[in-house]
Amino acid sequence: MDILTHTVSLIFRRRQKEIERFGQNIVPIQQRQLERLTRQARDTEWGIRYDFKSIRSYADFQRRVPLQNYDDIKPYVVRMINGEKNILWPGATRWYAKSSGTTNDKSKFIPVTPDILHGCHYKGGFDCVAIYLRNNPESRFFAKKGLILGGSHSPSPLNANARQGDLSAVLLQNINPLVNLVRVPKKSIILMDEWESKLNAIVENTWNKDVCNLSGVPSWMLVLIKAVLKRAGKEYLTDVWPNLEVFFHGGISFEPYREQYKALIPSDKMHYMETYNASEGFFGLQDDPSDHSLLLMPDYGIFYEFIPVNEVGSDNPTVLPLESVETGKNYAMVITTAGGLWRYQIGDTVRFTSLFPHKFVISGRTKHFINAFGEELMVDNADKAITRTCQETGAKVKEYTAAPLFLLDKAKGRHQWFIEFDKLPDSIPAFATLLDQNLQKLNSDYEAKRYKEISLQPLEVIVAHEGVFYEWLRRKGKLGGQHKIPRLSNDRTQFEELLSVNQSMGDGQKR
Repeated sequence: MDILTHTVSLIFRRRQKEIERFGQNIVPIQQRQLERLTRQARDTEWGIRYDFKSIRSYADFQRRVPLQNYDDIKPYVVRMINGEKNILWPGATRWYAKSSGTTNDKSKFIPVTPDILHGCHYKGGFDCVAIYLRNNPESRFFAKKGLILGGSHSPSPLNANARQGDLSAVLLQNINPLVNLVRVPKKSIILMDEWESKLNAIVENTWNKDVCNLSGVPSWMLVLIKAVLKRAGKEYLTDVWPNLEVFFHGGISFEPYREQYKALIPSDKMHYMETYNASEGFFGLQDDPSDHSLLLMPDYGIFYEFIPVNEVGSDNPTVLPLESVETGKNYAMVITTAGGLWRYQIGDTVRFTSLFPHKFVISGRTKHFINAFGEELMVDNADKAITRTCQETGAKVKEYTAAPLFLLDKAKGRHQWFIEFDKLPDSIPAFATLLDQNLQKLNSDYEAKRYKEISLQPLEVIVAHEGVFYEWLRRKGKLGGQHKIPRLSNDRTQFEELLSVNQSMGDGQKR
């Protein structure tokens, strides 16, 4: 560790010890979060409506405050954007993270209050560095530059005094100026709104800098890396940035991209650290490099509840506090935050891998799964199956999505997988067979429906034309930022759109 990084790392010591005690302290920590949240908001319109002043326990809170989704809170958010104060959270809120979670045209505007900005999002960033330095005492993190790939922001159409944009842009705009001393490129470039122009500007301003750490969404960072390599005329990123040591990634699963990154960054000194920093809050980070699970962060001004995934959408679902969850089960996450979200169903599903401390994996989205035939296929099943199949065949998958196909007999059907390969397997039918077998190993419901083809016939792989997913996003105005490819869908709307784009670009190969 260089002298500068060693000196700065002393700032993180106290926090490192606090995080190590999460296991034994998590229940009282969560109780304090709920008490503080209801106390701070008791004089808001929301707090008065649900009589926060008389809430004395979690049971009171659960009984009094109903579950919410975005449509429920949207009228309040619109009023906040228009400048009204003390609605969902004390004071006025100027910043809003624009989020859809997918490439859908419908956007959500999530309030980014000063409390959630500093006590959650920035605190999460601080903790990422704290954990990374604890795990890598030889790091030269502060002696080199960091590259954060973010989106853009703009005035709200409802009120020019309010700002909206990708969460990454909101964070970069409001970040402590000291951070800019160790970050590239300059703010005016990273916040450009036109993706392709921004990409070129970032490349020109960073390819010859001494970058040691990257932060961003894996899919878009990969696009940037390839552009940097082309500009530098190099095959490996280690030849461009020899001191590169870590990629902080989030937004989507890293598994489908892991092998591509290893191929472009062939260094045993390179580290990867996953974070879960959504528009609604910073929820978890990877504290153990050997374990892909994320440590739940309980003291960021967020109170957590969970609904068993099979009860999502029911009239009276079971809702559990953090201390009542079990490992191995899929839950939809419900959050109450210092951003003014009260018992808000975020739409993500998680599965706990350990308790006390609570560690979890993101298993998918409540709207992104396939359950057309009772197979209950989740995104984490799909990601793992793709990864295993690539390892077994030597293929490299760039992007993919899947949807059900109903046959003439509506009781039967199959899954169709639309895959853009960086490296094709020797045989598409063999790849499809292995993918199907891996899904059966990972998901017993899928296996049951595939047994003797009771409900599901063997899956089908359609090979995408190169650049189809990028072009689809471009046509939707969704390039860059935190926009994501929906991995699974229970209907064929987006799948058919992609097939149409594929047709217009040149027929893909269907084998």
